[in-house]
Amino acid sequence: MTKRRITVTIDEDLLEAASAAVSAGEASSVSAWINEALSDKCEQRRLLDALGEAIADYEAEFGKITLEQVEERRRLDREEAEQFRIEWQQRRAERELGA
Repeated sequence: MTKRRITVTIDEDLLEAASAAVSAGEASSVSAWINEALSDKCEQRRLLDALGEAIADYEAEFGKITLEQVEERRRLDREEAEQFRIEWQQRRAERELGA
């Protein structure tokens, strides 16, 4: 991919974080660290746009998603996550007892 030199102004703490990432070997340069961050941001935007399109398609076919439906889904997700944690802890305890 073609690279192009530009001048940007960033917050001091972000520059320090980028420099620390380079020092820790997490990036080859500040430019590489910033390039990866921009790439991640572009991917996040692409995924959010795709999600928005999927929601619009769903609502066009089945009607508007209500706040009540969203809250019910959140409640169910919390319950399922708690059940998963309980089962995971039980399996881990069984493995430790069997070891």
